[in-house]
Amino acid sequence: MCTAIAHQTKDLYFGRTLDNDFSYVEEVTVTPRNFPFRFRSAGEVSSHYAMIGMAFVPDGFPLYYDGVNEKGLCMAGLNFVGSACYAKEEAGRINLAQFEFVPYILATCADLKQALERIGKINVTDTPYRDDMPVAQLHWIIADKHGAVTVEFVKEGLKIHENPVGVLANNPPFGEQLSNLNDYMRLSAGEPENTFSKKLDLKAYSRGMGAFGLPGDLSSKSRFVRASFVKLNSVSGDSEEESVNQFFHILGAVEQTRGACAVGDNGYEITVYTSCCNADKGVYYYTTYENHAISAVDMHAEDLDKTQLYRYPVVRRERIYRQNEN
Repeated sequence: MCTAIAHQTKDLYFGRTLDNDFSYVEEVTVTPRNFPFRFRSAGEVSSHYAMIGMAFVPDGFPLYYDGVNEKGLCMAGLNFVGSACYAKEEAGRINLAQFEFVPYILATCADLKQALERIGKINVTDTPYRDDMPVAQLHWIIADKHGAVTVEFVKEGLKIHENPVGVLANNPPFGEQLSNLNDYMRLSAGEPENTFSKKLDLKAYSRGMGAFGLPGDLSSKSRFVRASFVKLNSVSGDSEEESVNQFFHILGAVEQTRGACAVGDNGYEITVYTSCCNADKGVYYYTTYENHAISAVDMHAEDLDKTQLYRYPVVRRERIYRQNEN
């Protein structure tokens, strides 16, 4: 289970939780402009936009979970198990394996408009990266400072949804997630009004009762509602520190705690990491389940004209500031 958001203050911030019962050896990965992307069927792209994000890098190819390119285009893939439907290769189309979709879009598109034009020519296939790695069933959120969309490849074909809330969770399909918000239109960040009966003198007995009924379970459908409510009612200052801090608080509303979501064989789903990238400045911030201190990698601190990846192992050990330690 995962949740992704795009959030605008002075700059655009984009990130996600990655929730799972295990972790690959993901790393914060900077792909410079001249790293040769060798796509299975779409050929080689050796000159492109630089990008930063969280990726698993087997055999030197960055499998991005989420990322932002140097132009401020953002993209993340989230589990869409049972609903995603990929195709076989098709002549006359840009055939991309599922794992190539994020790096291809971020490498070749400067903004959301270009991405949408390119996606119309793309055919995403069910080609696995390796025989020992299953094909991930995903849908994607793509965003820039002008807006966001959700992209889904389903049985009926390609579907692109405008995403006015800038939020994506897992199943059900995005149209159903968005429609489900109608059931919660009564929620408010303010004090509730008595609409039950004018004959009764009903009063709020606690702060926060305007949001009474906001779902608190761990299902993706409920997390979408909760993240949308918290994000759309969020109030943040414009500074980098305020914006980043608020972003992590928004996603904190949907974090998974070890033990609360059992997945069998003594396994539990947890929030493996939470990310927040300043899309305007190319700075990737993250925390992990084991380490709540915010770590940061600045894409522009590297030579973006190089041909080799920059890879930063995730800092997982908790860093506690012992204020009165001798």
